[in-house]
Amino acid sequence: MLEGVSPDPRRTSLTSALTAAALTAAAAVPAALLGRAAWGVPTQIGARRRRLRPLVAGSPQFSEGKFRNTVPTPTMEPGSRGALLKQLREGRGAGVPSGSVPLVRPEVPAQAADLAVTWYGHASALLEVDGHRVLVDPVWGERVSPSATLGPRRLHPVPGPLEEIPQVDAVLISHDHYDHLDLPTVRRLVTEQSAPFVVPLGIGEHLRGWGVPADRVVELDWAGSHTVGPLTLTCVEARHFSGRGLSRDDTLWSSWVVRGPRHRVFFGGDTGYHPAFAAIGAQHGPFDLTLLPIGAYSPAWAAIHMDPEEAVRAHGDLGGRVFLPIHWATFNLAFHGWAEPVDRLLEAAARSDVPVVVPRPGERLDLTDSTPVTPDWWTAVR
Repeated sequence: MLEGVSPDPRRTSLTSALTAAALTAAAAVPAALLGRAAWGVPTQIGARRRRLRPLVAGSPQFSEGKFRNTVPTPTMEPGSRGALLKQLREGRGAGVPSGSVPLVRPEVPAQAADLAVTWYGHASALLEVDGHRVLVDPVWGERVSPSATLGPRRLHPVPGPLEEIPQVDAVLISHDHYDHLDLPTVRRLVTEQSAPFVVPLGIGEHLRGWGVPADRVVELDWAGSHTVGPLTLTCVEARHFSGRGLSRDDTLWSSWVVRGPRHRVFFGGDTGYHPAFAAIGAQHGPFDLTLLPIGAYSPAWAAIHMDPEEAVRAHGDLGGRVFLPIHWATFNLAFHGWAEPVDRLLEAAARSDVPVVVPRPGERLDLTDSTPVTPDWWTAVR
């Protein structure tokens, strides 16, 4: 109760009592909302720095108390604060579609294909490579935030239940940001799946703290690999940052190479453009399919998020054949138009003669023998 809200016992008028009651109720509502918003936040944040540091300090990527990129990477470009505040005031609604995003109920066959992908929105996808399945950055939660009531909310529903995904061979995580590592989804995968979580260094401590059995956690540094059946999963360099609370860069971020006997897939996760794409392509490529982020870009954070033109350049560096865009359409995380990333992507891809597929959320594409033509479904709801 706020000071001055309680009625003076010497005043007995009905008006004074009603006024005091109204003010008391008004003060209580924000407190209740604040309490609800904060519920569960410490658990969502995950492992603290003091627990993580002894586990990650030996990495070549870790120095002076945190993980670092191999090239200078400001999370915010110098001098961009004023323009960013203006965008925050004026442009936040640009990233919301005008209508309902069309969804496809996923139809995943019992037998995995040689090369197929089902996109669930944002960076979540189910890869099928040489008869095996890999689930990448699965986020089935409603919000990408430590709070259940505050933070970016889905722009479209999840296209299909997590329980309908067949058993997978591995779950890959690119980094620990909320739009890529979702606690409710992790907990459901512990019971729904038996596959290992293959993650960059440090994220395993989040997972173990959330109830993932230690024998289902595989942590890798850049250039580290793990084998599941005939697939080799390799953790490779990305240009980004990490953090789920006030502390940053206590866990590693990465992209992933999924290599089978016959096919190779590159999953970018979330990254800015960096010179190592070419080296990854030379060592691990060429790739039959690349999944690269194209959304949530801004001049204010140009070093940590690629724009669509840079994504096309990265696809070329990697020796990619088919390009599937991720990191757009599902959450409003920047100030550009909702459909702008895919429009810009298609223009840049056409100039470079890059085959692009743009599935609807939930749509499965079989790329084994040919590249399917995906129609424009986004213009109607831009």
